[in-house]
Amino acid sequence: MIPLTKSAITASFVNASRKVVADISFPADFDDLDWSRLDYLGWRDPKIKRRSYLVVPLAGEPVGIVLRQADASPSRRAQCSWCRDVKLPNDVVLFSAQRAGAAGRNGDTVGTLICENFECSANVRKAPSVAYIGFDVDAAREERMQMLRARSAGFAAEVLP
Repeated sequence: MIPLTKSAITASFVNASRKVVADISFPADFDDLDWSRLDYLGWRDPKIKRRSYLVVPLAGEPVGIVLRQADASPSRRAQCSWCRDVKLPNDVVLFSAQRAGAAGRNGDTVGTLICENFECSANVRKAPSVAYIGFDVDAAREERMQMLRARSAGFAAEVLP
């Protein structure tokens, strides 16, 4: 992911009012982020319970999305829809995003199961299990990163009008 400034991120939000964007709290480690190890930027708002933010590259441009965590947790261990890691070290929760534009103003939302603290980029970079002799671990890791980028961009496209 290309490095972004705080002002570029706040300008990228497509499903938030100016008031919500003005109230965004950035992660404490924002200045120390390793952008080369991120496929998208996601963080939880430390001040507002159940609110989170995503910035996903879509066609080379950042798309900022405000998320709301569902009140109920999945009754069984869920699999993240984005990284699809079967050995997740973290919880997965349902997040919803109000669609941008008139659809969102009418209450239309989209939802997805994502790692609770947005660890997908780290999960897809872990070495996968060797499936057979001659299995190309590096190619499998690269494919997982590409699929994460495609799934996160697909979600961002669903939010757009």
